[in-house]
Amino acid sequence: MRPEQLQDYALDLAKNTPGATRVQTLAEAGDTKHPYGLAVSRGKEERWQFIGQLAPGEKFDAPAAPVEGTPASGPAPAGDAGAEEWLAGILLAAENPEIATITRWSTREGERPGNYGLTVDYHNGARTFIRAL
Repeated sequence: MRPEQLQDYALDLAKNTPGATRVQTLAEAGDTKHPYGLAVSRGKEERWQFIGQLAPGEKFDAPAAPVEGTPASGPAPAGDAGAEEWLAGILLAAENPEIATITRWSTREGERPGNYGLTVDYHNGARTFIRAL
């Protein structure tokens, strides 16, 4: 899954999650610096940039071939969850068969304080890095 595909997928998930009052792509929110990402309002605005890493042997000029497997899964997040936990939770609860794992940056061993984001690993070997802006 490429960043633009995950952006559209996460946009739909976030719009249908209780507590999200406004969800837009970064472009719709006026951000011209970051090509892919979301601006989510849940009391305050949270912005996320999506950056992709292709699967081994994959080329940008060819469409991404979806590979499905056992989906990463987890419970839906509480409405008052922190931004990183909330975003990871909506993705995990959806159980997309292309997503193999989701790692929250703030919970990694030795992570520096205040570094929030996610690494989404796909079954085809590609990755999307979601960075808090």
